[in-house]
Amino acid sequence: MDIGTRIFTWLHGREVGRDADGNRYFEEKRPREGVRTRRWIAYVGVAEASLVPPEWYSWLHHITDAPLPVLGRKVWEKPHLPNLTGTPAGYRPPGHDYEGGKRAKSSSDYESWTPGS
Repeated sequence: MDIGTRIFTWLHGREVGRDADGNRYFEEKRPREGVRTRRWIAYVGVAEASLVPPEWYSWLHHITDAPLPVLGRKVWEKPHLPNLTGTPAGYRPPGHDYEGGKRAKSSSDYESWTPGS
């Protein structure tokens, strides 16, 4: 959180709760007439939007009026992973330069036309 957001939060924010990662969620102390109440998050560490758990995502985006209760994970649910695009752990298909640059031939590969062939 930068200094401007800290001051705004101190003056106008009311903490609603925290998630398991320690991120804090705020909304305006005094809602304005005819305007949706502002809601925001103070991240712990890197400000990465893909780290917001679903329980808080729905509250931040005004889908629910209160954060959803954390009921625990089902046995078939995978743990949440952040978006890894652009990082060394991101997906690279076979044939990507970082994966060796070679891929198997495909029926849709382009073959240029040469006269007499």
